[in-house]
Amino acid sequence: MSVLLDHLPELWQGLLITLQLTVASFLGAAVLGVLVTALRVSPVPVLRALGTVYVETFQNLPLLVLLVLVFFGFPYIGIKGPAILTAIVVIAVYEAAYVAEALRSGVNSVSKGQGEAARALGLTFTQSLRLVILPQALRTVVQPLGNVTIQLVMATALAGAISVVDLTEEAKRINLVEAQPIAIFVGSGAAYAAIAGLIGLTAGWLERRLVIVR
Repeated sequence: MSVLLDHLPELWQGLLITLQLTVASFLGAAVLGVLVTALRVSPVPVLRALGTVYVETFQNLPLLVLLVLVFFGFPYIGIKGPAILTAIVVIAVYEAAYVAEALRSGVNSVSKGQGEAARALGLTFTQSLRLVILPQALRTVVQPLGNVTIQLVMATALAGAISVVDLTEEAKRINLVEAQPIAIFVGSGAAYAAIAGLIGLTAGWLERRLVIVR
């Protein structure tokens, strides 16, 4: 325990970076996930195919490979940015595939009559999706989106592979000096568990508040 207290400032800084990665990546994944969902449920076959290819591609590629490829490979074609920005963008693009799948399941749970009613009122596909379908779909997938967010938190631990000093990377550095892996990694693991628990509780609370009584 003393080793954690001795290095509390470094661990705290690592935790802040992890939270920054989580929040920024989730916002990016949410926006991109909505767009991919729109493609997946589009009445245009080509757009549906594009959405499917996106989801299938990123759900079947390791995140670590994408991080390393973008950070170390893209500079050769003139695309380079700070490590933390690279991590945020890659994690957001990767997790958007999971957000899109969660949202698509919510869209599929909305009665077809809702879409038909929207079209009867003269709404376009985009308007009906934005004003009618998605608001109802979101209320049915709060818990799945919470699970995706927890997955995203754990994914941020891979950012250390491209030199982002998040909580996991900070713990590794401290362990190289102190050589007390049990205390250090149990402590950092407890921080991840606390974040995941908070997300799970928040998702559960929102699900109860937003539940649709059928």
